[in-house]
Amino acid sequence: MSTASEDHTAARIAQKLRDAEFGCEILNVTPTDPALLRRDRTIVALALTLLTALVWSYLLWLSADMVNMGGMDMTGFRMIPSGIELMVPADEPWRPMEFAFVFTMWTVMMVGMMTPSAVQMILMYARVGRHAGPQGTPLAATVWFAAGYFVVWAAFALLATLVHWAFERSALLDFAMASTSTVVGGLLFVAAGSYQWTRVKDLCLTQCHKPFAFVMGHGGFRSDAPGSLMLGLRHGSYCVGCCWALMTLLLAGGAMNLLWIGLLALLIVLEKVTPFGRPIAHFVGIILVAAGAWLLATGMF
Repeated sequence: MSTASEDHTAARIAQKLRDAEFGCEILNVTPTDPALLRRDRTIVALALTLLTALVWSYLLWLSADMVNMGGMDMTGFRMIPSGIELMVPADEPWRPMEFAFVFTMWTVMMVGMMTPSAVQMILMYARVGRHAGPQGTPLAATVWFAAGYFVVWAAFALLATLVHWAFERSALLDFAMASTSTVVGGLLFVAAGSYQWTRVKDLCLTQCHKPFAFVMGHGGFRSDAPGSLMLGLRHGSYCVGCCWALMTLLLAGGAMNLLWIGLLALLIVLEKVTPFGRPIAHFVGIILVAAGAWLLATGMF
């Protein structure tokens, strides 16, 4: 009788919080075998490690191909990030094949940069799912959650490909796919640095920074594929909102500059995973604005 009364009270409190527009969900935690939790964690961690290794191997392959071609006389030609030394006349319009290669490059790059910072969120989703139903299949739901997350970044990669095309058609990219204009590069740095201080950045970073609060604040674990996919899409959207401005710096430093890619990926991990994410974001914003101002000054005078 007492248990029923407590459940009823908890349900009433949860409903009042929802009515006040606070995300709230009652979690009926079921005792779970620690060995089962460790197994889930190991499987998810290994899968994400393998994914990261594969995408970074692809990026290394593309980079090596472009370095090899960089020693050639590229006058009048542009390289296609294919890994098989493809190039076309610089004044020739993009063909579907070139668009597909560039889109693949951006998609793989987004997955490689964002997976390390998404690990704790995906692990948390699997853990909450196992607690919610020890006899269920939380790993399948976790796969759908991760798929939704990466679909959002694939959509961002499509947009980045279009911007890449516009830059290339305007002769603003060199063979390493870095900006040839100091002024444009400076504007990208100033814009990215300024965004680090915005309210939108803070709100999105908060959603990425607290995995458990995100899951429970958006309805809790979903055992069905559509529910997990939609939750992954939502989380991915917050992450794009948090990191899109930093991604534009790839056009300034070079989309195939692996050191630059690695530094940005490390910054994203520090922002999203460490307890000092917000101060780090603000501090980096100051540095980026200063660097952008310096680039603008050297490019205009």
